[in-house]
Amino acid sequence: MRNPVSKVMNLQIHIVYMGDLPNKGRGGESVTVQSTHNNILTQVLGSHASAKESLLHSYGRSFNGFVAKLSQKAVAKIQAMEGVVSVFPNTVVPLHTTRSWDFLGFPENHPISSTEGDVIIGMLDTGIWPESKSFEDMGYGPPPAKWKGTCQTANNFTCNSKVIGARFYDTANSSDPDYDIMSPRDTWGHGSHTASTAAGEIVHNISYHGIAQGVVRGAVPNARIAVYKVCWTNGCAAADILAAFDDAIADGVDLLSVSLGSVFPSPYHKEPISIGSFHAMKNGILTSCSAGDNGPFRREISNYFPWALTVAASTIDRIFVTKVVLGNGQQILGNSLNSFNLGDTTYPLVYSGNAGNVSLGVDFNIARLCIPGSLSTTITKGGILLCDKAVDGEVVSASGAVGMIAPASGDIVSYAFAVPAVIIGRDDYEKMIEYTRTARSPTATILTTETAKDVMSPTVVDFSSRGPNPVSPNILKPDVTAPGLNILAAWSPLAFPSVDVTDPRQEDYYIISGTSMSCPHATGAAAYVKASHPSWSPAAIKSALMTTATIMDPRKNEDGEFAYGSGQIDPLKAVHPGLIFDATETDFVDFLCAEGYNSTLVGLISGDSSTCPDEPGKTWDLNYPSFALSLLDGEQIDATYPRTVTNVGFPNSTYYAVVSMPPEFNVVVEPSVLTFAEVGEKQSFTVKITGTPLFQVPLVSGSLQWTDGTHTVRTPIALFNNMPSIWASIGSTSPLKRNTQPWKGSTVFN
Repeated sequence: MRNPVSKVMNLQIHIVYMGDLPNKGRGGESVTVQSTHNNILTQVLGSHASAKESLLHSYGRSFNGFVAKLSQKAVAKIQAMEGVVSVFPNTVVPLHTTRSWDFLGFPENHPISSTEGDVIIGMLDTGIWPESKSFEDMGYGPPPAKWKGTCQTANNFTCNSKVIGARFYDTANSSDPDYDIMSPRDTWGHGSHTASTAAGEIVHNISYHGIAQGVVRGAVPNARIAVYKVCWTNGCAAADILAAFDDAIADGVDLLSVSLGSVFPSPYHKEPISIGSFHAMKNGILTSCSAGDNGPFRREISNYFPWALTVAASTIDRIFVTKVVLGNGQQILGNSLNSFNLGDTTYPLVYSGNAGNVSLGVDFNIARLCIPGSLSTTITKGGILLCDKAVDGEVVSASGAVGMIAPASGDIVSYAFAVPAVIIGRDDYEKMIEYTRTARSPTATILTTETAKDVMSPTVVDFSSRGPNPVSPNILKPDVTAPGLNILAAWSPLAFPSVDVTDPRQEDYYIISGTSMSCPHATGAAAYVKASHPSWSPAAIKSALMTTATIMDPRKNEDGEFAYGSGQIDPLKAVHPGLIFDATETDFVDFLCAEGYNSTLVGLISGDSSTCPDEPGKTWDLNYPSFALSLLDGEQIDATYPRTVTNVGFPNSTYYAVVSMPPEFNVVVEPSVLTFAEVGEKQSFTVKITGTPLFQVPLVSGSLQWTDGTHTVRTPIALFNNMPSIWASIGSTSPLKRNTQPWKGSTVFN
């Protein structure tokens, strides 16, 4: 994590968060709050001139706060002021393709709501390439009347009736003039990729140089897109992320898609996406977030807040296979995106460890890694290199070689190179090295990539970040999983067309992987539900996606619910969930109270008279469509979860509870039968879990299903041993402090 530092000595860029807007103003409050921000800085810094120089940005369209260059002394003074929720550094967060929708059972000819064109999806990302075929606006009418946004047209950027708005932010000078364009235009490809995955037009006959040939489309191709460029060469600054949320909420978006996130967890009131998504929720907007790419280790999950949808990444039933054919006729299967056709020609196979430049004193351990300049071109010229670690095409070309073969180091992510290249299994790689030692004239060739069926899908990919929730372990995260491996979608012609930064090719569509790719799949599915049910709350849409998710096979995913949450999204089923677990701002305020926040803080955050009871409830009291129980070793298992469901299925319907749990645990649902006379009717129930204490048990999985014979409403149950918090405690000097352990039960982040 980097903290951008201003040029003024000892001054650092900080964000001052002051909760909701005064008097619940929206859209026209910026001037008023900016004067308040100036007054605060004047009081702290001693002069109006100093305040003016310090203030970088004011938030005031959807929530209250500002960005300023501050010393640590000034930070302490502002934090102690009445009306200030938190002050935190402007950290930089990282960014976390069309077979995927068909794999989800969501075909091109799926039913389309007549209101799909009224749905506006806000994309916080690297911008967009508006000229892409995926963003054409033929047949579109004007933007919906609710749209209040704008199109910043700097440097020849234009919007249309598909991409109806675009803004860019660079408060902390995160841009690089050598790579970035000061406009909403995407020079990195990531933002175009995510936007087209969520809501791109239907485009036929698309591929990456013939690989993955087919149709590229978003879930809701008629939906509108609003772009908020917050990411640049040097990352995505917290100040810009919050500015984008501030604008997007006031602009009138219906959903937000955020494929980026912090590496390290922070309390909810000091995390920019947490703050932004809370105010989005308050204004009826669901934020869909990537879970992060720090797997497969536990407790590494990003965007863990309960008011947002957290999305893991899983496979689809398509893999890419690149074959290596040895001179002895043996074929070895590998993985890459190789579009280079070497024909029937075979080339000398050269192990780089035996090709070190002796004149430069290069030894085996340097040469085997194909470090630039370490190889003797006399040996490598015209051959295919075996490198113990994958390198880019520039290194291969500089050595005079034709191509490269390297061993796999993790996931089955397929990468494109600027030369013929393939990644193979380590055992096969060792056999290939042995072949170079025993064959008189070892040769090989690399074939072009083919598509094959993955019969093991879906499985959660290794890189996808796992739970449990590092801040509130009794709230299960991630929520769902969606396709995130080897996804083909729109790209920027100015972005790198392969892993090689010097690759001169330009691409309009590209294949990449990450939870950044799974997130817009969930965003698109949420937009599909929103189009069918425009009045549903963010929590209702989220509940529909979770309770209708396809169950994942735990035998293929050893981390179970910590890897995939409720399961893989099913957009068609999500439109008809039967029952929903709804939640309002009040429910989330009660959750914050249970987390240790006091009445002063929740009142500022919510912008109203919200208070905390003297005896707050449990965090698991939140009306969440899953059940998690974090336990110390040997702790007694005894938890009761209150829940309320709303009937959105049929009138005069009866639902029966079905519990699946290992026999050593007792789960009692009371009542076990729910009868609804009308659509919209609410019924409450409790789930009481008891059982033998756990010792060193990573996860016990179960589920509760409600069924009326037509709908199946499934909620996962997860019990697990965990550690008490040592990092998340708010501390005795914090205004959140209400007792000696305000966040008791939170986990250690590893």
